[in-house]
Amino acid sequence: MTSAPCPEAPAPDPTVLVVDDSPVDRELASAVLEQQLGCRVVQAASGQEALDLLRAQVPSAVLTDLLMPGIDGLQLVEIIRRQSPQLPIVLMTGQGSEELAIRALVRGAASYVPKRNLESDLAGTIEQVLAAARQHRQLQRLQECVTRLEYHFALENDRTLVPVLVSFLQEHISNLRLCDESGRLRVGVALEEALLNAMIHGNLEVGSELRQQGDEPYYAAIAERLGTLPYGERRVHVHSILSRSEAVFIIRDEGPGFHPKQLPDPTDLANLDKISGRGLLLIHTFMDEVRYNERGNQITLIKRRPTGGTP
Repeated sequence: MTSAPCPEAPAPDPTVLVVDDSPVDRELASAVLEQQLGCRVVQAASGQEALDLLRAQVPSAVLTDLLMPGIDGLQLVEIIRRQSPQLPIVLMTGQGSEELAIRALVRGAASYVPKRNLESDLAGTIEQVLAAARQHRQLQRLQECVTRLEYHFALENDRTLVPVLVSFLQEHISNLRLCDESGRLRVGVALEEALLNAMIHGNLEVGSELRQQGDEPYYAAIAERLGTLPYGERRVHVHSILSRSEAVFIIRDEGPGFHPKQLPDPTDLANLDKISGRGLLLIHTFMDEVRYNERGNQITLIKRRPTGGTP
C-alpha cells in the first residue's frame, strides 16, 4: 500500500507594509488590502519607522506615500533598493508628487497608484506586483536546479557585441556559483581579450604591432578591413559549456590562423609592457587552462570551480 503524497502547505497570506504620515490615507489603504486581498497589513507613519520595521521583518511588499516629512518616499525607495533589492515597492501618488513619482520609478519602485484611485486600483496593482515577485522567486529556484548550460554564438566583427556577450556569460557563471565576484570579473576580462583578439587579429588580420604606432593607424586599419572582403564578412564562433564544476569557452575565428608557438610567452616578464603581450598575459593569468588548435584560429579557455569550499 502506497501512501498519498503530502499536500503542499498553503502559502501564507502576504504582508504589506503601508507607509504614510496621513492616518486617513494609511487606514484607507490598509482596509482595501485587508478586505479585497486578505493581506496582513503593518503600518508605519514615517519613512524612519518603516526602516525600523523592515529591520525586524521583511514584508511581501511595501506601499509608500511620496510626500512625507523626514525620510520621504523617494529616499525610502533608494534605501530599500540598496538593502533589499528583491522587495517590491508600490507608490501612492497625490497631486504635486508626479515628478517625484517618476524619479522613484526610475530608482526602482515597481508601480504606483494615485491616491484618488486607492479603492478601485490598489488591490489589482498590489496583486500584480506580488505575482511578479513570486514568479521571480520561482525562477530563482529553477535556476538552482540548472546543472549544465551550453550556448553557440556566431558574432559579427562588431566590438560593441563583446561586452554584451561577456555580461551574458558572467551572469550564468554567477547563477551556477562557479566562482566568487572576483573570479567572475577575471573571467570577464579574459573573455573580452580573447574575443577582441579573434575579431581584430583573427578575422580582420590587423596585427597588434600596428598599435605600437599609436591608436589612430590601428583603428583606421580596423575600419578599412571591416569594409573589405573577405575580412568584414568573417564571424567569431563562440561555444560555451557551463556547469557547476567548470566553464569552458571555445572561441574560433575564420581567419588564416597562426602558429601558436610564435606567440610571445605570456609568463616572460620582458613582455609585460608590450601591447601585444598584455591580452595573452591576462588570459593565461585569469584562466586555469588555455589551449590552441593546430591551425591557430581557435582558443579554449577553462575556468574550474575552486576546490576546498566556497568559490
